[in-house]
Amino acid sequence: MINENEIILDKTDLQILRLMQDNARISNADLARELGMAPSGMLERVKKLEQKNVILQYTTRLNPDALQQKLLAFIFMKAADGPGWDETAKELAKIPEVQEVHHIAGDDCYLVKVRTYDSASLMQLMRNTFAIIPNLLTTRTTIVLETVKEQQQLVIPGKL
Repeated sequence: MINENEIILDKTDLQILRLMQDNARISNADLARELGMAPSGMLERVKKLEQKNVILQYTTRLNPDALQQKLLAFIFMKAADGPGWDETAKELAKIPEVQEVHHIAGDDCYLVKVRTYDSASLMQLMRNTFAIIPNLLTTRTTIVLETVKEQQQLVIPGKL
């Protein structure tokens, strides 16, 4: 049985996604040349991938060190509103230093990824921002000492 919300991608779609994930600035003309297609056909395919919400956004990845954001931390959070309620998650998502908010299974409700300048700015974030979120009960913070791998790219299947 086919799920009506399931997105069907063909081999060409996957090739487009692979090339665009490697270089989001690749032009439609270069995509078309790489896949042996007409530029107009390529433009139409990319627009369809955007409309289907397969391509969500075009972004620039910045070096956090260049912006002096040298401290990376993961914070496990327990909230009174618990899973299924989104108020705490919405409040966390509004905070600029918060890069990711995940509902998780287990003793905690959320796993939050934050970047700050240093331990003092992390403490300020904890005391002045997280502390005023009404349903937040507890936090456990893990500070990253070294990042071995960090990426947003997804594994794109080679074959269908």
